[in-house]
Amino acid sequence: MASSFSDMNSTDTPYTARTGAGDRRRWFALAIVMTAAFMDLVDVTIVNIAIPAIQRDEGATFSQIQWITAGYALAFAAGLVTGGRLGDIHGRKRIFLVGIGGFTLASALCGFAVNPEMLVASRILQGAMAALMVPQVLSIVHATFPPHERGKVFGLFGAIVGLGAVSGPLLGALLTEWNLFGLAWRPIFLINLPVGIAGLILGRRFISESKAPRALKLDLVGVALVTLGLLMLLYPLTRGRELGWPLWGYVSMAGALLVFGALVAYERVKGARDGSPLIELSLFRVKSFAAGIAVQTVFGIGLGIFFLVWTLYMQIGLGWSALRAGLTGVPFSIAVSAAAGMSVQLLVPRFGRKVLQAGALVMAAGVLLYMGESERYGMDIASWQMALPLVVMGAGMGLIVAPLTDAVLSEVPREHAGSASGLINTVQQMGNALGLGLVSVVFFGVIDERLAPAEVGPAFAEGFQHALGYVAAVLGVIFLLMFALPKRPAQHVEGAGEAPAVVEKERELVS
Repeated sequence: MASSFSDMNSTDTPYTARTGAGDRRRWFALAIVMTAAFMDLVDVTIVNIAIPAIQRDEGATFSQIQWITAGYALAFAAGLVTGGRLGDIHGRKRIFLVGIGGFTLASALCGFAVNPEMLVASRILQGAMAALMVPQVLSIVHATFPPHERGKVFGLFGAIVGLGAVSGPLLGALLTEWNLFGLAWRPIFLINLPVGIAGLILGRRFISESKAPRALKLDLVGVALVTLGLLMLLYPLTRGRELGWPLWGYVSMAGALLVFGALVAYERVKGARDGSPLIELSLFRVKSFAAGIAVQTVFGIGLGIFFLVWTLYMQIGLGWSALRAGLTGVPFSIAVSAAAGMSVQLLVPRFGRKVLQAGALVMAAGVLLYMGESERYGMDIASWQMALPLVVMGAGMGLIVAPLTDAVLSEVPREHAGSASGLINTVQQMGNALGLGLVSVVFFGVIDERLAPAEVGPAFAEGFQHALGYVAAVLGVIFLLMFALPKRPAQHVEGAGEAPAVVEKERELVS
């Protein structure tokens, strides 16, 4: 969830009166936008746990199941900044309502998809609608609550994030296992319908409209170039193995670099012409920000690989039910939340950058421990034997996710804090999409396409161990990149760092 922090430093509408009906109105508005954020968050985790059931019931190819998750992340990332700017220009309430209405419709299309192709297309639409809906959440909060109350509000938001991270996989597992009305996995999407409809009706009544007085212009060409470049990179990665790695795939991936080069050139011209580029290139002159963007991108790649491969390993490789897989992940989620709270409140103020680097090393140690446990116990591994490596991994991740945004933003000029925070979240999602695409290489690439039923489990276990080796290497790269972050990341000023930090935590918990 990231987005339009572009004008968060200047409040453009008076805060709602804090007494009587006005006070109740703004708290209703807060509940509505947080419910929408929770719906988006849970939707991602629900889908992760249900992927094997979708693959089995619909006969989806492995590249299609990659696109069910990667398509959402790609559309979400490509539309984040534009979604935020649309809210600034046309009104945050209006765009929020369009987004939540579209997200609800897309959820219905996902739930009633008649084939894998329709499901992939509906997931892409869902991601695009989330890119309209989600950026408005913190902007609406910012316009509704005065500065001295925002700390309490963002603390509440953090609690919602933690609840969503833990409850999403369990809810997805339960809905899949219960097979409500014989609909199998479809209720994981259909559950959004009553929530979305209620949010749409109540949002029209209780949310106050707000706009930015000096909203940046849209950069649709920039969005088109980003999307085209990522598609040229991701499509050959996901389909290449099935098609025998054709020449056009390599040409497409090489061409993606040219598209990204054209993007940089265009953004330079756009910035000089009207000061509203999609990407503020001057930010990359700040060493810590440039390194932080690299950290976010690489971290997104690692998480994209791990979460999809982990789900496939437990449910297809080991043959576990969705519920058992969901329960197995609970220690990980709890460890992330606990370590995140400690890192921000106790550790970072005292030890600074070393906490983030320790997080990378601890998470890598958990990954290596998981590799060892998987190899040692093979197909007989139990959930309790996974608990220790998952807790270690979760603790390491928690040390990173909560303070990372503040560390990246701490040397960014205040006037660019909004653009910088939106870009941080966008590249993390792009990294996540790229990681999901790389699953074809690091996981399916070592699994034979023609396996006897008895060979599936051991092959998936071997593929899981192979993929974890890449995740550990990614975390090593992150550790090195973190040397370019400030030794003592400053807590950014209100309106710049606080909201993005909560948001970044949310997206990374579930990517």
